[in-house]
Amino acid sequence: MKANELPITNFLQAPNVQFVIPVYQRNYDWTNNECKELINDIIAVEQHDRGTHFIGSIVFIHEGTYSTNEVKELVIIDGQQRLTTINIIYVALYRFAKVNDMQNDAEMLLNMFLTNQYVQQESNKLKLKQTDTNSLAFKAIMNGTENEFNHYSNVIENFNFFKSIITKETFHTILNGLKRLIFVEISLERGKDDPQRIFESLNSTGLDLSQSDLIRNFILMDLDPKSQNKIFEQIWNPIEENARDLIKQKSLVSEYIRDYLTLRNKKIPNKNKVYLEFKKLYADKDENYMQELENIKSLSVHYKKFINPSSVQDHNLRRELEYISRLEINVAFPFLLQVFEDAENGIIANDDLIKILKLIQTYTWRRFVVGLPTNALNKIFMTLYSEVDTEDYYNSIALALVTKRGSAKFPTDEDLKSALKDKDLYNIQSKNRNYMFEMLENFNNREHVDTSNEHITIEHIFPQTPHQDWNNDLQPDDFFMFKEKYLNTIANLTLSGNNGALGNRSFVEKKYMNRQGEEQGYNFSRLWLNDYLRSIDKWTIETYNERFDLIYNRFLSIWKYPDVVAPVSENTEETLFSAEAPTFKKLEYFIFENTRIDEEIIARMYFYVIEKLYEKNPQLLLEAKDVLKITRDVSDFRVAQGLQNGYFVESNIGSDAKFSILKKLLTLFELEDELIIKYGDSHNVGGSAPRFSVRKEFWKQLLPLLKNTELFSNVNPSKDSWLSAGAGVSGVNYTFSITGNYARIELSITTSSKETNKKYFRTLYNQRDAIETLFGNPLEWEELPDNKMSRIKYELTDVNLFDKSDWEKMNEFLIKHLPKFELALQPAIQKLR
Repeated sequence: MKANELPITNFLQAPNVQFVIPVYQRNYDWTNNECKELINDIIAVEQHDRGTHFIGSIVFIHEGTYSTNEVKELVIIDGQQRLTTINIIYVALYRFAKVNDMQNDAEMLLNMFLTNQYVQQESNKLKLKQTDTNSLAFKAIMNGTENEFNHYSNVIENFNFFKSIITKETFHTILNGLKRLIFVEISLERGKDDPQRIFESLNSTGLDLSQSDLIRNFILMDLDPKSQNKIFEQIWNPIEENARDLIKQKSLVSEYIRDYLTLRNKKIPNKNKVYLEFKKLYADKDENYMQELENIKSLSVHYKKFINPSSVQDHNLRRELEYISRLEINVAFPFLLQVFEDAENGIIANDDLIKILKLIQTYTWRRFVVGLPTNALNKIFMTLYSEVDTEDYYNSIALALVTKRGSAKFPTDEDLKSALKDKDLYNIQSKNRNYMFEMLENFNNREHVDTSNEHITIEHIFPQTPHQDWNNDLQPDDFFMFKEKYLNTIANLTLSGNNGALGNRSFVEKKYMNRQGEEQGYNFSRLWLNDYLRSIDKWTIETYNERFDLIYNRFLSIWKYPDVVAPVSENTEETLFSAEAPTFKKLEYFIFENTRIDEEIIARMYFYVIEKLYEKNPQLLLEAKDVLKITRDVSDFRVAQGLQNGYFVESNIGSDAKFSILKKLLTLFELEDELIIKYGDSHNVGGSAPRFSVRKEFWKQLLPLLKNTELFSNVNPSKDSWLSAGAGVSGVNYTFSITGNYARIELSITTSSKETNKKYFRTLYNQRDAIETLFGNPLEWEELPDNKMSRIKYELTDVNLFDKSDWEKMNEFLIKHLPKFELALQPAIQKLR
């Protein structure tokens, strides 16, 4: 066996060589997704002059030095997917050069990389020798007859993808990028090496690199040693320390980065593709990238609180985080990262933060009791922060949750009551059972009862194996109901420090037991759960119902349904299958497969979903001819809409028809629950309009009026109460803020580092006199020492965003003072660099 590292071009252009894909190899199954990743790497390594890009290894068997064949056959054992794909890229480059009069390039590509120019036998001409339909498909793209190919083939689909990427601008970038690809060539010799053993060794079950390992290498690998040490010590190591479960001594960096990307992109990465999503996001390692790394480090401080609640100093906050940790509500972490950051910046008070944590528990616990699916929670928390109104923080979150429908529903009191009466709450996971009893017992108790004490156990009032006395004490119907229906329900369960002693005895014995003065019975218990049992002398269905009502009311006090009223006009998230007809409607957004897209136009959603279905399984989509006509012939359609890879679909159909087609396709792909839509609010600005709509309308009319400044020229209207534009230094922004009380211009200093923010603020404050002289008015300087952020502001009070008659005054204030504000501060800001 010999192993060498060399450029892929050296391998492919060797003369009189044929790369043979044996029949026992799996089919060529790379799709556009893998091809996108590869071509992006090829383009990036050339554009950014990164030297080389490693693509792995290729293992092959050769027949020895004295082979008598016309060509030397290299039988590919491992690496056929990459090798085939690179050959397809060369075919696409060759075809492009051929039709664009680039004769020299075309001949070079054909004779050096694709064919053995001087061999005699036709079967030895192509350098890549495949089998079955792959061979036919490859010959079709070589000959330009792929449109005549009657079978589905990944070879042809990927060729068409590469064909769409190659232009006069990208041709030489891709060609030169291919020269930078390096791989490890592992050559085996038949009779001397055991290819099966080597293949198994290469693919053996070992410790694969984790997603965090790959991300760390991506961040550090191309830096010089000094920069590597600096970034590792100042950024990566703190992330590693913060994202470590201190009890299990387990790194959760991969999970943290996944949650961070979910928050940032409103898209949940696949657990095994966190690195790829990270790499895609940060292809350009510029100043913004470094600020992003700082932000990842900053938010990891909050992540540490989530996974290690014991590290939190505040007792009340620690307790709620412990409950969330015990219930394993990890799906809420992306949302909570930004909520905790807002708390650190003083946007919400600690009391509100605790209320939000209680709300999350209530929402998830009620859903558990009612039996709603947990997989819906991913999408809910992925987008929940976008519903936050910073002027009414808690209520806006509560409103967003109570207006959910279908599998995302916030169960009402009535939902809870009907489920609670019948649900088996004994045979559930111990973490859930312990949480429930701890909360029930300790609600409003001055002295906390440690229900996890090993001496306190769960007691069935009507026993699991009842003594004969129960037959005598109960009516037959009551006995049957307890035995068959209510045995493991909450009203038949209590806590006892004497479970073994009480056992299966009659109720009277359980109540009064006092053997050897040890007060085992309910009568001697100080637990709230036994209060009612002390007041009764028999356990019947009637007393069971009375105790159920007591516990149910306590449930409602602990896990309160939010006291918010949803506007009648409020549109809610729904699956495509439960949503109203789309006629005359616009979207606010849609969510497809854990990705949220802010989009108003239904047609764009339609085309987006079709393209994603193509990426997922092109063969399944293309063969669904009875549902959707999709071809490469534009003349097949009245108004053709281009998709990827040269395909077209009809766009001249109504929204109802688009919905109908999508429903059929989603059913075919078994993705019925994966497309969620939210219609936009159709109200005009006015009395009952939601504040989100009012704000967006205000920004829409303000932005075109700005003059004498380039700030906000590339900023779009939003539903938020603020809009920001960069000031030329990362983490420093000019910000408009509008509320029901004021209109404000401010310089927001919000880097990920509190120390940096305070340093920037003090540097600017030292120039206060000069800045205010240039501005022409005193400014308000707020260091906010207890918060991470700092700001400098100028404010107009006694105006109300929701009173449209004040808009002219607000416009005039913001338009007049923004250019002066920028002029006064910008020279000092430039010195912060």
